Amino acid sequence: MNPEIAQIEQQIKNYTISNLDELESFRLQFLSKKGSIQELFKLMGTIPNQEKAAFGKSLNELKKLAQDTFDQAKEAQHSTQTTQVSAIDDISLSPEPLPVGSIHPLTKTLQEMKNIFYRLGFNIADGPEVEDDFHNFTALNFPPNHPARDTQDTFFVRKDDDPGIPDLVLRTHTSPVQIRLMEKQAPPIRSIMPGRVYRNEAVSPKSYFLFHQVEALYVDRHVSVADLKESLITFVKLMYGSDVIYRLRPSYFPFTEPSLEMDIWWGSKTTGKWLEILGSGMVDPNVFIAAGVDPEIYSGFAWGMGVERIAILKYGIDDIRTFYENDIRFLHQFI
Repeated sequence: MNPEIAQIEQQIKNYTISNLDELESFRLQFLSKKGSIQELFKLMGTIPNQEKAAFGKSLNELKKLAQDTFDQAKEAQHSTQTTQVSAIDDISLSPEPLPVGSIHPLTKTLQEMKNIFYRLGFNIADGPEVEDDFHNFTALNFPPNHPARDTQDTFFVRKDDDPGIPDLVLRTHTSPVQIRLMEKQAPPIRSIMPGRVYRNEAVSPKSYFLFHQVEALYVDRHVSVADLKESLITFVKLMYGSDVIYRLRPSYFPFTEPSLEMDIWWGSKTTGKWLEILGSGMVDPNVFIAAGVDPEIYSGFAWGMGVERIAILKYGIDDIRTFYENDIRFLHQFI
């Protein structure tokens, strides 16, 4: 027998494996790609032809010895570990405490928003996340050349030049649920539409390609801007406290006229700033017509607000990406 093979064989037979660390050391020394047995295989090219068969046989036997030794030691360690785990000296002992989970801040914020709207008399409506062009854009009074219809702003599931084949998109807002609701239900309507929405945006501390919205729709006879303002003011006071500082200012959206945005003052009186939390307005008559509602009889208001933005302001979070990273240190703050 080759003296090097005989030496390694003796090392294997004398090796003591009493724990998992020693088992791993054995594997690295004898069975790994850089182990001593593998190094002997590299000598095959230097062995005279008449000796190669015997040398190769001895090497294979050596490798089998090492593998068998490893497998037996591994099984023994496994049995020892199992025995240690299953051996209970006193079944009356209290179990180890389990870590307490928490409600995700987005779920927590959304539930609080729902509870407020329940108190204001709203119910919940839902709709698909994959929408057709009509419900996501056309029925909401978006013109054909509106930037939101571009692939730079919207995730298209299907886009076809054939006008007979409707484009499909990941909905860019939950407003399509308003259209579907008006199509199947006659007024009065008083509903909110919470859900996920998607936009083709660059990821940054203030923007993400996935976020959550809560739309609202109130349609009835003689609904006015005063009703809209009262609903919005009641919401922010219930969400942020009666001392919240807010303002309403004119804006523009294709699906409402007139349109308003709402800001709240965030921070101290001297170093704070205005932050926009929602867009709103009176439903445009063209939207009513597209959904089959008579604008001569009914009026209504709608608004849309981002759950992430409400949560960011409520909990003082400065990066929207933290909501989606599942960092346990962040989530533990909400236990």
